[in-house]
Amino acid sequence: MARLDAVGKRLAEHAARETPRGLTEPDPGGTERWEAGQVWAHMAEFVGYWRRELENVVTAFSGTPVPFGRTKDDPARAAAIETGRHEPIPALMSRVHEDVAAFESYLGSLNSDDWIAVGLHSRLGEMGVAAIVQRFVVGHLEEHADQLDGLR
Repeated sequence: MARLDAVGKRLAEHAARETPRGLTEPDPGGTERWEAGQVWAHMAEFVGYWRRELENVVTAFSGTPVPFGRTKDDPARAAAIETGRHEPIPALMSRVHEDVAAFESYLGSLNSDDWIAVGLHSRLGEMGVAAIVQRFVVGHLEEHADQLDGLR
């Protein structure tokens, strides 16, 4: 939760500034280079997406890993980035903030049995709830905040 709060503050600082120009460096091991609007559009889409995926894993888990997630080549992911990239940054930041708050609320509602659920990602294999939260939400937001730092 502390890391979510910290990255939220970093993103709010970026949203309050003029939109930087240029392209990001690619994610580690990746090739995509984005302008700031694409980074924001992606963040505004993925927090809610991964919350819904996590909810499905927790709800459906009955001892067998539950398939979840997507990969970078998912057409809905690309479409959301393309559609959102021209929206005003403050509007995208507002969605990120709302989705992070909803994600934090969801995590706070989980009981100890929920945390033992296991998902099965097509590329990364079996992942527990804590690993899903770290990889797809907390760490992912931090990576994109780092990209915005690089553009600044």
